[in-house]
Amino acid sequence: MNYIAEYIHDAIQILEQIDQHPIARMLDLIVETKEQQGRVFFLGVGGGAGHASHAVNDFRKIAGIECYAPTDNVSELTARINDDGWETAYRDWLIGSRLNSRDLVFIFSVGGGDAKRNISANLVSAARYALQTGAKICGIVGRDGGFTARVADACIVIPPINAETVTPHTESFQALFWHMLVSHPKLKANEMKWESSGNKPVRAA
Repeated sequence: MNYIAEYIHDAIQILEQIDQHPIARMLDLIVETKEQQGRVFFLGVGGGAGHASHAVNDFRKIAGIECYAPTDNVSELTARINDDGWETAYRDWLIGSRLNSRDLVFIFSVGGGDAKRNISANLVSAARYALQTGAKICGIVGRDGGFTARVADACIVIPPINAETVTPHTESFQALFWHMLVSHPKLKANEMKWESSGNKPVRAA
């Protein structure tokens, strides 16, 4: 089996093994946050930071939820890292945002964070602060889910089917599942451009 066929085969296996219960629970928590006029704070690093920025756009525009990501403000983020350190950067940003029990912290991470091994320590610190405030915690993570999976109210763990492609598969499915959530009828408040245009895609002959 070549790499392309294997990658697609593994992706199918991941979809077949996904537990749908945490997805439904996550949907309910986001709906509850919206109804309570709470905010969603998306946190991630690397590819997760890209997902966070994209998700802020879609959940604000499509679902009508007030959302933010610390990585969207480069000046503040780098100032906090420079002055206080990487580990506390997201936590202190949440403190400055007055995170409270109506809000939800949403984490994108391949490993979910590991305090003992000092991996994604900023996400661990932020999640611990969310616990202190009573904010809801959700995550889409890979491997064994790490710290995020242990403390989250709802967490989707992408099964590590192939040790060689844990990161690309996890980050790919993070996008699939948060797009599923934001387009769900329970959350969608506004139509998306191509779905509302009335133009049907043309299939190749």
